[in-house]
Amino acid sequence: MNIDARIKRRQRRTDGRRLVEDYESLSPVAHPEEPSDRGPTLERLLDHLDPVFDGNLPGNAYVFGPFGAGKSAVVTALFSHLDNLSTETRSIIHTSTRAATPTSPAFAYVDLRETTSEFAFYHAVLDALVEESVPDHGISTADLRERLHDLLGGSRTGVVVVVDHVGEPEGTGDEQLVDRFAGLPSNVSWLAVGRRDPEDVLLTEYTATEIRVDRYRRQTLVDLLMTRASLGLAHQGIDHELARRVAEWADGNAHDAMTALFVAAVRATEDGRARLTEADVTAAVEEVPRESVSLGRVLALPANKQLVLRELVDLDPENRASVTATTEAIGAVPTVDLSPGTVKRYLYEMAEVGIVERVQSEVTNEQGRPPSRVELRFSPTAFRRLYDLRQ
Repeated sequence: MNIDARIKRRQRRTDGRRLVEDYESLSPVAHPEEPSDRGPTLERLLDHLDPVFDGNLPGNAYVFGPFGAGKSAVVTALFSHLDNLSTETRSIIHTSTRAATPTSPAFAYVDLRETTSEFAFYHAVLDALVEESVPDHGISTADLRERLHDLLGGSRTGVVVVVDHVGEPEGTGDEQLVDRFAGLPSNVSWLAVGRRDPEDVLLTEYTATEIRVDRYRRQTLVDLLMTRASLGLAHQGIDHELARRVAEWADGNAHDAMTALFVAAVRATEDGRARLTEADVTAAVEEVPRESVSLGRVLALPANKQLVLRELVDLDPENRASVTATTEAIGAVPTVDLSPGTVKRYLYEMAEVGIVERVQSEVTNEQGRPPSRVELRFSPTAFRRLYDLRQ
């Protein structure tokens, strides 16, 4: 129970007829401080990390499970708590005098959606361990590695690094990641998080443990939806039966369930309702693709690609009949300072990694070839609202 969040929600409430009190609590890309029904997974993670409590490093590990199983939620929540517990240790590592010896490892979190280059990887690890700001320019990758080795050279306990979103199409390849792990000091262990089965992941040749995270059970997903709705919506904003319907449709995928709740809330708010209706939920589940892509991936794209997608979701159907028509329509928007060639290249690149999909039309064009159009693999309503909230 997050008491602070509940108090803040009531402080924000200005009108009893207002449905959405806090979009962040409803966001499918936001992780709660206490993930629902992840006790067994937390225990398996703690079993692996048990050496930490004796001041030692655990072995490397790989955490895996299907999309929407809550892997990132449970790992980030656990490491946040462990990081708070190791504050004293980290403050000792940060000092130059080293008046005392650290008693337990420090912790660092690296999101491969945001750290795609070798430089960014070592920068993220170093930045998590020092109090001063690590420069983004005027320093080489080799310099960053050297600073890491110098920083940890006198540490007996070292650091545990969690590396999230391993194996995504636009991310770091397995061999590259192995090389980056090899560049870390010897007193660093890592915990990689991804979707693929261990036998399909090169990293597992270097792990001591594999930890599976299963999909949410239906009732647990209902409880998750009701908990998040209690924080983000007005009192009685959604009834239990509507939450159950969303959970049944989502089939254990918390990301899709939360996306549907978010879309339903946006729809109801735009229509001026103070409660979600069956029509809102119906429209929401119909909008979220069955084979959806994570909105976290979409929102981690470079700014210009997100801008192209933001305009794409607002295009009329006739402007989405072909890639060419879509390119011309987006390029004509005054706020899009990109050439048509760049817009088209972005669309093709995003199709290659599965953010959007190119679908061949049944009608041929003037050259006798069926043109392809761009279809979204994510909810346009959810992306539009989340994007606009960040601007």
